Amino acid sequence: MLQNSLRPNLYSLTSKIISKSGTTQKCQKNGSWLLNHGKYKSCSSIPISCYPFSTTCCLQQTKAGIIESAYKPLTIPDNVDFGSFILSHLEQYKDRPLIENGLTGVKYSYSDVISKSLKVASAFKKSGYKPGDVIAVFSTNNPEYLLVYIAAAAAGLTTTTMNSAYSAKELKFHLENSECCAIITTEELVSTVKEAVGTSETVKLKEIIVFGNSHGCRPFSTLVEDDGTALTEVYSGNAKEDVLVLPYSSGTTGLPKGVMLTHHNIVSNLLQLTVLKLDTSDRILGILPFYHIYGMVCILFSIITNGCSIYTLPKFEPEIFLSTLSKNRITCVHLVPPLILFLAKHPLVEDYDLSAIRRIFSGAAPLGKELVLKCKERLGVQEMIQGYGLTETSPVVHVSVPPIRHEGSVGTLIPNTAAKIIDPETNEILGPMQTGELCIKGPQVMKGYLNRPEATADMIRDGWLYSGDLAHYDEDGHFYITDRLKELIKYKGFQVAPAELEALLITHPDIKDCAVIGIPDEKAGELPRAYVVSNDKSTIREEDVLNFTKANVAPYKQLRGGVEFVPEIPKSAAGKILRRILRDSYKNKLND
Repeated sequence: MLQNSLRPNLYSLTSKIISKSGTTQKCQKNGSWLLNHGKYKSCSSIPISCYPFSTTCCLQQTKAGIIESAYKPLTIPDNVDFGSFILSHLEQYKDRPLIENGLTGVKYSYSDVISKSLKVASAFKKSGYKPGDVIAVFSTNNPEYLLVYIAAAAAGLTTTTMNSAYSAKELKFHLENSECCAIITTEELVSTVKEAVGTSETVKLKEIIVFGNSHGCRPFSTLVEDDGTALTEVYSGNAKEDVLVLPYSSGTTGLPKGVMLTHHNIVSNLLQLTVLKLDTSDRILGILPFYHIYGMVCILFSIITNGCSIYTLPKFEPEIFLSTLSKNRITCVHLVPPLILFLAKHPLVEDYDLSAIRRIFSGAAPLGKELVLKCKERLGVQEMIQGYGLTETSPVVHVSVPPIRHEGSVGTLIPNTAAKIIDPETNEILGPMQTGELCIKGPQVMKGYLNRPEATADMIRDGWLYSGDLAHYDEDGHFYITDRLKELIKYKGFQVAPAELEALLITHPDIKDCAVIGIPDEKAGELPRAYVVSNDKSTIREEDVLNFTKANVAPYKQLRGGVEFVPEIPKSAAGKILRRILRDSYKNKLND
């Protein structure tokens, strides 16, 4: 259980409404969300909205070499709970359509989401869940995902999200590490949940809730049908301390870590993202996973603050993907580079009318200038917008704001954010066009890693988050990510920790030692490749290693880059794997 503090009073806030010109127009006192005989109403809305103060950015560098956002600082309230924040935006657009399942056609308006979310929150309270309890969501994308996020926030719960491709072993670790007390999943994934729970001695779930129906599980529909009487106020605690969401981030030295993001972190980043103002007429595609911080904040939450509509898809299937874009006249789409490559090169694209798309947002991995230009030319897209962030920064730090003049850049710092580039060896602060480690400071920086104080202290030092990414910035303040200081492999935007795969491989009885690196791939970005030292007299083959990995990890972690048997793994005197030597060896073989 994550400790959250419940204030006895109803939510009350005096918020500043900031105009487009950046001047304070007025202050408005807002009330809490109340329940009365199954009907939901608020004393007043909380229209906390911020807008970009400038359409152009230039380099803002202090004497100490610290780069500050060129936007004027936004007024970010210190203690606004996410539930009240998002409900007030839902109220603002209550008559508009909000979310539709792109496969089934099930859809909810903004008003529907308000009423259904608060009913689910009431059902949580009736079931005995208390502020600080952690509930897990193990599901592909669907409209109900949004109801869970909002309901959990309204009830003071923490939501931890899980990759829907998890194996039972991976799910077991996540359940144990997060200490969650319930899980919400799909019919197709119930068997994986039961296997994970059945093999754990510590996981104690109150219940398994399922979207649909499955024997021995509670249908999610029963929560939506609740009479709502148990929720008398939206949870309002300590926004800077109470954990709203607990996504997991892969590390380079072990298993995934729970990233504690507070109400304040998420509200701050949503306000900072108003530099990318969307229109209420925009129709968004929700194909990137909602369990990922990008899909969660930049897509699912951000559409609400902008009054847009979204169409969800559970996974990428070429024909369904393209037909959904075409028939719904999608105007803005969030993608990762492999999907942008598909749009730029696949012949199937020619069979669909994608002329409504005016913006493509790209994140999770670097996007090259050549691919940007090719996609824009083929689709006639007006804007290809890149950004940069981490799970640990809620997630956005940089974004390129139209008009785009620096193709290949991840853009400039968003409001209320500072950065510095340091030499990884000397910690010296570097200047423009000098490459070093990117360090970040802002209200979106995480509270820390769950139960990992040493890892938190290593990541956040003197208030600065050390990203592990190598970057530089130009004279105009535009940033470019050039490489990773850390050793994470990025496969189609997913993070794969070499140490996790190595820890698995070494458990095979025929493997003496091993190392894993990422090798370049045009479509996927990087592919995991293993170097294996087999035991003496072992007859283990590449196929055996691949099958062993396939049985124990999610598809995106599999060794698609192949397996190479070697006499020894290159290591430093301290025993650290010298991956650089393995990467150089692989490159040399390609050139032979």
